Amino acid sequence: MTLHLYDQDVDMLEFAATVLSCETRDGGYAVTLDRTAFFPEGGGQGADHGTLGAANVTDVHDVHGEVVHMVDAPLTVGETVCGRVDGVRRLSMMQQHSGEHIFSGLVHKLYGYDNVGFHIGTEAVTMDFNGPLTGEDIARVEMLANEAVWANIPVRAWVPEREELAAMTYRSKKAIAGDVRIVNIEGVDTCACCGTHVHRTGSVGQIKVTGWQKYKSGVRVSILCGRRALDEENIVQEQLRRAGAALSVKQHEVAGAVERLIAERDSLRAQNDALGMRVFEAMAGAEADNAVRVVACDALPVSQLRKAAGRLCAGARLGLALVPREEGWSFALSSQTEDVRPVTKALCAAFGGRGGGPADMTQGVLTTGTPEEIREKLNAAQ
Repeated sequence: MTLHLYDQDVDMLEFAATVLSCETRDGGYAVTLDRTAFFPEGGGQGADHGTLGAANVTDVHDVHGEVVHMVDAPLTVGETVCGRVDGVRRLSMMQQHSGEHIFSGLVHKLYGYDNVGFHIGTEAVTMDFNGPLTGEDIARVEMLANEAVWANIPVRAWVPEREELAAMTYRSKKAIAGDVRIVNIEGVDTCACCGTHVHRTGSVGQIKVTGWQKYKSGVRVSILCGRRALDEENIVQEQLRRAGAALSVKQHEVAGAVERLIAERDSLRAQNDALGMRVFEAMAGAEADNAVRVVACDALPVSQLRKAAGRLCAGARLGLALVPREEGWSFALSSQTEDVRPVTKALCAAFGGRGGGPADMTQGVLTTGTPEEIREKLNAAQ
């Protein structure tokens, strides 16, 4: 069994170890050592990265207590190698995992819900709770979680004796055989956990909720902690600064300015739709005597195609409204007297298109054809 140095000292980032095995696997090499400070992926926490000698450690797994390091170059069995853990990634993982304990512990303490799913992803830390939380509930937990960070509470991780464990109340996602490692944050959380954690809550830095959504019968909450929270806030701040500059407003006024722009856009869109329909109806007047009516109108919004085709077919056999695309046409074909689906199929076959709909109205696109050629095809379909 590999000696787990990360359980003894989470600050150990360099160590020496003997290579026990090295096998070709998955385009790289699987290496085992007699001892390691590399934390293997598990319990929702990602693996440590770093180097073993001149080889890069890209992933680490625990296989029945044996820690397997995936590396990009072979190592010699029996040699002593120097291992170096990526300290930035290790600290980030400890911040995220410890922040999750604080948040989940408070949810359990305040609302009685369990964290039934946890993952430190590339974009956020997600926690799945088996009960509902409102936005106000989540904001309350976020504030209390950060107050716990500011209080700089000690974080203790140890394996208690069986008698001590039996007398303890602690969170655990599953039954654990053998020794149980406990992580305790006084007044906040006590949980069975195999991950790496900061020594005091102050090292988490901050805990920021980045989103939440209904998930099964409960809620999924996303957070970021420490450096990752700061990085995300800097990105958001820069986007807000740029938006404010573009809108010529202060940053705290951006939301109101965007709402006004949307209202103006909707008003202009309605005016444009009305104007496009007026242009279409003026062009449709020239088709009044035709049994098959075809109008190609670049002023008509695509959103108004069905309405336009419905008006065009009144008193006629077929009404086809066309709006030009980058290549070809968007169309709507309508009739008050016959099934337009066979005609639509013929049009699509002739002009490389696709479309469908109910018997009285179809809609789709044609990739080729002029209005005159399309009209000829419709007349031929009589």
